[in-house]
Amino acid sequence: MNKIPQRTCMGCNQKKDKKQLIRIVKNKDNEISLDRTGKKEGRGAYICDDIKCLEKLIKSNRLQKIFEMNISQEIYESLRGVILDK
Repeated sequence: MNKIPQRTCMGCNQKKDKKQLIRIVKNKDNEISLDRTGKKEGRGAYICDDIKCLEKLIKSNRLQKIFEMNISQEIYESLRGVILDK
């Protein structure tokens, strides 16, 4: 039996199965994108597929701290769009 990888949501701080979370990636060129496959190269952060977790992430500026850079509103809006389009 294979062990299912666990990751922590940056919004609610709960551990969940990796496949239940959305991965946000910062690559070598400091570009931030969504990673549906979980295989893109770069530093990753995970968030639940829940608008409440996204709002907590935005309010706390946690994504900026994790990636050590400013995060544009466009990235937050694209995350909002992905979460609301379930």
